[in-house]
Amino acid sequence: MVNKSQIMDDAAMRRSLTRMAHEILERNKGLDNLVLVGILTRGVTLAQRIAAKLQEIEGQSVPCLTLDARPFRDDLDDRNVNDAPPPDLDVRGRNVVLVDDVLYTGRTVRAALDGIMKAGRAQVVQLAALVDRGHRELPIRPDFVGKNVPTGRTEEVIVKLSEVDGEDGVWIVSQR
Repeated sequence: MVNKSQIMDDAAMRRSLTRMAHEILERNKGLDNLVLVGILTRGVTLAQRIAAKLQEIEGQSVPCLTLDARPFRDDLDDRNVNDAPPPDLDVRGRNVVLVDDVLYTGRTVRAALDGIMKAGRAQVVQLAALVDRGHRELPIRPDFVGKNVPTGRTEEVIVKLSEVDGEDGVWIVSQR
C-alpha cells in the first residue's frame, strides 16, 4: 500500500519562495553581483521563480543560469568527474545562489559545487532548497529553506511544478 500526503500546495510554495527571495536579498545586501544557478530539472524552474520574485521586489533582474550536475557525480560508475568539461556559467567573482528542489543526502549539491568550481571561482556560494528532508551523507547545509520536512529513509519527497509537471505541490510518499 502506498501512502501519499501533501505537505505543500501551490499557495504554500508561493509563500515559501517569496520568503526565500527576501532572505536572499537581505543576506546579499541587494542584487548587485548576484546570480542564481538552478540544478536541472526543478531547481532551474525554482531559480526562475525566485528571480521573478526578486525582480518584483527590487525592480531589477537577476541572471538565472542552469547547471546539469550529472557529469560531476561521484556515485555513477560510468563518469569521471575530472573528465567533465566546465559548464558554461558566468560565476567568477559573483555571489552564487545554488537552487534545488529537495536536499537529501547532499550528493547532488556536492556534484553541483564541483561544476561551479570548474566554471570559475565564485565570490561565495549559497544554497537554497525548497525542501530539506535531512539524512545528509555529506556536511552540506542550506542557507535558504522553503520547508524542513523530517522524513524516513523509506519515504520519498515528490516536488511538482506547473512548468514541468502541470501542477504545483510537494508530497511525501511512503510504502506501507
